[in-house]
Amino acid sequence: MSADVWLVVGLGNPGPSYAGNRHNVGFMVLDVLAGRVGGRFKSHRARADVVEGRLGGVRVVLAKPRTFMNESGGPVKALRDFFKVPVERVVVVHDELDIPYGTLRLKQGGGDNGHNGLRSITKSLGDKDYLRVRFGVGRPPGRMDAAAFVLKDFSAVERKDLALEVERAADAVEALVSVGLGAAQNTFHAG
Repeated sequence: MSADVWLVVGLGNPGPSYAGNRHNVGFMVLDVLAGRVGGRFKSHRARADVVEGRLGGVRVVLAKPRTFMNESGGPVKALRDFFKVPVERVVVVHDELDIPYGTLRLKQGGGDNGHNGLRSITKSLGDKDYLRVRFGVGRPPGRMDAAAFVLKDFSAVERKDLALEVERAADAVEALVSVGLGAAQNTFHAG
């Protein structure tokens, strides 16, 4: 493969006990995208589950690392190398504490903001200029530890709109790979 393929990675932790956690929203978005490309995740030797297809007319590799969040970088680098994807065509979908629930932010590069998945990916790639689709989960209530908060399921109130918000994040990924960062930001940052 060549520079015409995009690698879209959703972050989360493996296993059913984590499935509904805020930290797993990247996996939720990737499941929607897999449905859109009409594929099913299959095990890849890069320690990730992968679907290949077309999204918005663009070739994509959708991936969910099978490692825990803090070790996401190994599978991401292995997939990037295997599919020969330049870093500017790597998209990481992840939960973000610093933006309110129901808010999406798209950006290229930046720090990891304490997010262990991003820290691992940046370290493994040796580059922080990959694209991010940041799904706002808001701040923990009161004095709750941020790590405990992201490992809890979405609240009942949040779950009412969760499917809609996950679809919107999938739309943002599709826009990002098909029309580029600037145009996607114009559409999805308006809210």
